[in-house]
Amino acid sequence: MKIAVNTRFLLNDYLEGYGYFLYETFKRITDNHPEHEFIFIFDRPYDQRFVFAPNVKHVVTGPAARHPLLWKLWYDIKVPIVLRKYKADVFVSCDGFCSLTTKVPQCIVIHDLAFLHYPSFVKKSHLLFYKRYTPKFLNKAKSVATVSEFSKQDILSHYKINGDKIDIVLSAAKKIFHPLNHEEKEAVRNKYTDGKEYFVYAGAIHPRKNLMNLLKAFSVFKKRQQSALKLVLAGRLAWKYESFTKSIKTYKYRNDVVLTGYLAEEELAKIIGAAYVLVYPSLFEGFGVPVLEAMRCGVPVITSASSSMQEIAKEAALYVAANDHTDIAAKMMRIYKDENLRKILIEKGEQVVQKYNWDRTAKLLWQSIQKAVLFQ
Repeated sequence: MKIAVNTRFLLNDYLEGYGYFLYETFKRITDNHPEHEFIFIFDRPYDQRFVFAPNVKHVVTGPAARHPLLWKLWYDIKVPIVLRKYKADVFVSCDGFCSLTTKVPQCIVIHDLAFLHYPSFVKKSHLLFYKRYTPKFLNKAKSVATVSEFSKQDILSHYKINGDKIDIVLSAAKKIFHPLNHEEKEAVRNKYTDGKEYFVYAGAIHPRKNLMNLLKAFSVFKKRQQSALKLVLAGRLAWKYESFTKSIKTYKYRNDVVLTGYLAEEELAKIIGAAYVLVYPSLFEGFGVPVLEAMRCGVPVITSASSSMQEIAKEAALYVAANDHTDIAAKMMRIYKDENLRKILIEKGEQVVQKYNWDRTAKLLWQSIQKAVLFQ
């Protein structure tokens, strides 16, 4: 079988979200199925580290698909040409998009429908594209994979689609995230926070991540606890970050807030591993990988009670009302004052995280790909 894969999110300069999912699943799928040929379709030059196995053929067909007009060109004109040329049996797309012009069966991965719930956090041109074409993509695809039961039910509640068409493949955290010893933690703290303990947030600096409420909560924490703990925000500046960075400049506790910018995965694992607590108050997530990354590191978690978070973290986290900064602050103070609670959350997190791994996700995605081929 010839399996074509949309690999435009395998980017050399950074891997996030879709890119990590692609990398981890197809590194395993190509290795587990040497009897099949894989055609990786890039929209720009690729890095050699994405040459996973001898059964992978790499094809570059531009232009780089970076906005709606180029998305239409790439998916509906350029990709079908490649599918015909290499006689693909199936096309897999892990970014929620697919080609509306090819007859080749397709398997798509939709991670979440955040654009429907928080439209103001999406560029207007992108939002119009998502709203117009997502139902078309769902109708066109032979199988649809998603990362949580929450996302599956969200899709079913907004679109007319047979639930049997949707497969839950989950997600996971890499083994590079693991507990650090005392010396390793101390080295990280000395590098980033002048040796002080810190709360950490990991992810893009984006309105949907609810960081303004996190800053407000941190203010309440600092005022009431008189603690030396700092707050580390580990992630790149994403869309609409300007108002956030402007607020930081006049923030009362700005000297206790560290913005790292984008970090290589190895450094991110250290930042999370040395943290006192991960605070992940995102307004909406289809899965929430940083929560599992923290649990793998033996770091307790405070996260939102909304969207998929309780489904993923179960009893191994403290949950907050994301829109209530006083609740976030209360949970930060609670875990700061209760060392026994912190230990309990770490122990429960170690149990929860064992249920998620990339081998399982790759296997489940492979089954969804096979479904697309079989049920034409």
